[in-house]
Amino acid sequence: MSEILKEILKDLPDGKISDATFEGANIVLYTKDKEFFLDDHGMIKEIVNKIKKRIELRPDPSACMELEKAEKKIRGIIGEEAGIDKIIFDPQRSIVIIEVEKPGSAIGKQGDILQRIKEETFWVPLIKRKPAIRSQLIENIRSVLYQNSDYRKKFLHKTGQRIYNGWLRGRKEEWVRITCLGGARQVGRSAILLQTPESRVLLDCGVDVASEKQAYPHLEAPEFDIKELDAVIISHAHIDHSGLVPLLFKYGYRGPVYCTMPTRDISALLQLDLIKIQRGEGKDPIYTTEDVKEMVKHSITLEYGEVTDITPDVRITLYNAGHILGSSMVHLHIGNGLHNFLYTGDLKFAKTNLLSPASTNFPRLETVMIESTYGARESVMPNPREQDKILGKMIKDTLSRGGKVLMPVLGSGRAQEVITLIERMIREGTMEKIPIFIDGMVWDITAIHTAYPEYLNNTVREQIFHKDNNPFIQDNIKRVGSTKERKELLEETGPCVILATSGMLVGGPSVEYLKQLGDNPKNSLIFTCYQGEGSLGRRIQQGIKEINFKNGSKNEVLELKLEIHKLEITGHSDRRELMNFITRCNPRPKKVIVNHGESRRCLDLARSLHKSNRIETLAPRNLEAIRLR
Repeated sequence: MSEILKEILKDLPDGKISDATFEGANIVLYTKDKEFFLDDHGMIKEIVNKIKKRIELRPDPSACMELEKAEKKIRGIIGEEAGIDKIIFDPQRSIVIIEVEKPGSAIGKQGDILQRIKEETFWVPLIKRKPAIRSQLIENIRSVLYQNSDYRKKFLHKTGQRIYNGWLRGRKEEWVRITCLGGARQVGRSAILLQTPESRVLLDCGVDVASEKQAYPHLEAPEFDIKELDAVIISHAHIDHSGLVPLLFKYGYRGPVYCTMPTRDISALLQLDLIKIQRGEGKDPIYTTEDVKEMVKHSITLEYGEVTDITPDVRITLYNAGHILGSSMVHLHIGNGLHNFLYTGDLKFAKTNLLSPASTNFPRLETVMIESTYGARESVMPNPREQDKILGKMIKDTLSRGGKVLMPVLGSGRAQEVITLIERMIREGTMEKIPIFIDGMVWDITAIHTAYPEYLNNTVREQIFHKDNNPFIQDNIKRVGSTKERKELLEETGPCVILATSGMLVGGPSVEYLKQLGDNPKNSLIFTCYQGEGSLGRRIQQGIKEINFKNGSKNEVLELKLEIHKLEITGHSDRRELMNFITRCNPRPKKVIVNHGESRRCLDLARSLHKSNRIETLAPRNLEAIRLR
């Protein structure tokens, strides 16, 4: 048993604790003594104050009420008003998850209903809000976690042992360095390896879907050894940041993956979609659904602001990045105050239709690694309200001439931004109620948005809490779920808006729609997101008018006659916001490393930040290593 567990048990009466274990960095004590579980006389709180670690006291599984009796009792205690949807037991951990329509009614005043459940069933209740749109993916993920609860318990304990059982590699001197394995002076395949004498932590591991020759990070680099990897942290779910994580499990990694709950769910969906796309293109997928399941089994989810140790000398805190649902900036506290490093991932330093702006307050900060997708001097976005009006006009003009609007969107972020934007214009009376069709994984990701309203800005959160105002379940929004429905939409439906993946026209239903809509001048194609180098979307933006498609064994040429528009509804910060973010960081960083942008944009932003803030800036290339301390 770890020394820290022995120290904790010394301060508790003999015979009270039946088991002491780790759940990652958290410590869980189990007791068969029901009276001690209900009232420990403040002993656990005293130990927490002493060791400064999170400790939870739970009843031993043998003390919990039988499942059938417990479910009946819980339903009786909560009552019908809360709208119970599901009750899911995790017997290994003595926890019961209760999904309800009205969480407040299930919690009660000052948590009195939760306390009754504990007292009468000896299960620890967790209340979750029922999603407004049923998500098969969320149900599948929870199923994987619950079916593997015994394995999860052992895995989490092993993770805790790595954190608390001291130094494995020996500590001759203190240093911190990062190596750019991907995403340096480019957009795509983000992967940053952080090393100390003790720890090996990978920040993101993505795929550049727009590139065939340089699609994957440099995992063959001498610094990277998968056998030595302690932890993986995913900043957000987009495929260029999370798409290659299952490959690590294919090659034997069995350590933790840290991220928010929405990031876990959406990244799993995007990874499964990548497998489907690669199979559709006649390629062998780079990993399988089993590898995605392994990632889910090894995930440890964190809330914004939750502090946790991940190795003996690295502690992380996730902060809102404002980019997409659940997107995080990763703050790493390294050593005993040795260095504090912030990896922004992709960030948006402005309130959007969906999200609050990125956080800027941190406990300590020496180095920031910031994205530069729109870092060039000329990359300043127009006023968002003006963009909303322009989008409204584009849609109205297309529909008035009897055409359809195709908007290729990223599955997560941009699509939901467009949905809330159109819903708001309809509600405000600046646009008539128009049919909106959602194809591809956009529907599933929209469902995930309704499952985690606490990650959205106040306005949308309140709309979701009041069912009739939920922007994602209005009666003019329809799902396209099959080839037959897609055909009916194209042949039988009149003017409408179609949101479909992929956002860069790299595979997926958006390409199929383009094939059918592209030769009709009544229709419009509206780009609303960044188009990667080499993607079909980028080539269309650059002016190509003919596209070659394969139809079985034949090559077909499509002449593009539809109207083509580019509109920035971006989840990335523009040049002005990136500059402001660094200026507003509290405390101010001493060094800024610029990545995740085309080479010219990285260099331009690095120069400007150095000039305006008088701080050291770097724009490394892939495979460059930087010593932080």
